[in-house]
Amino acid sequence: MPLGAHMSIAGGVANAILRGKSAGCETIQIFTKNSNRWRAKPLAPREIELFQAARRETGIDPILAHTSYLINLASPDEDLWEKSLNAFQVELERCVSLRIPYLIFHPGAHSSAGEEVGLNRVTQALNEVFERVEDTSVTVLIETTAGQGTGLGYSFEHIARLIEENFHPERLGVCFDTCHAFAAGYDLRTPDAFERTLEEFDKTIGFDRLKAVHLNDSKGGLGSRLDRHEHIGMGRIGLEGFRFLVNHPQLRLLPMVLETPKGPDMKEDVENLAVLRSLIEE
Repeated sequence: MPLGAHMSIAGGVANAILRGKSAGCETIQIFTKNSNRWRAKPLAPREIELFQAARRETGIDPILAHTSYLINLASPDEDLWEKSLNAFQVELERCVSLRIPYLIFHPGAHSSAGEEVGLNRVTQALNEVFERVEDTSVTVLIETTAGQGTGLGYSFEHIARLIEENFHPERLGVCFDTCHAFAAGYDLRTPDAFERTLEEFDKTIGFDRLKAVHLNDSKGGLGSRLDRHEHIGMGRIGLEGFRFLVNHPQLRLLPMVLETPKGPDMKEDVENLAVLRSLIEE
């Protein structure tokens, strides 16, 4: 089971891999560009070369990418939607260049236009970007969300619909975020509750679509719709939920990354990874 965390790309994308290695990661997640800006300089050949060299040197695999939080493919605002679509295309192309197999994104927020309108906008955007970027080496993963505000993707039905209505469903998968799913109302606190949630996921979406997991405890309670991450075992999910997760025969084959709060020295990542590894039953 590859365990890891989201890593900063400060100083270059290759540095994220080296940071991950120093924190004891076996897999990592990154932004492929500054997540607070719409634009980015194209990746230089030297950057790509260093990235692949660091990957070979560390053995970290797979590497996941997450889109900028500025992107809102569900937006009813035409200018923001077009800007988001173009930015999403750039991020997908950067994943192709870096040979990153998965690009994770939040479906976005409908901004009071209604869920029906929002879901249709996301479908339209994904269909458009897949037409623009024909390379199929990158699978786009729809992340389960907490449903805070007007956010979409908090129900398995939302995600199933986005996959079913896409012209290229084979290019889509799912990233399961534990904090988000719990805050959206899917119980993960006990083995029985977790199993029921996984059964519902399989029935609604299909287990074969699940490609990655975000490991986050939750500050908010079950169904709170609060998107606030907490350290493993220190939130409302608790250690038992994560014990079941890391030992589940189907889940334990997936790359799992932390998105828990941390400082620049990454000691929190080291501590959270140690907690998770202590839960694994040989």
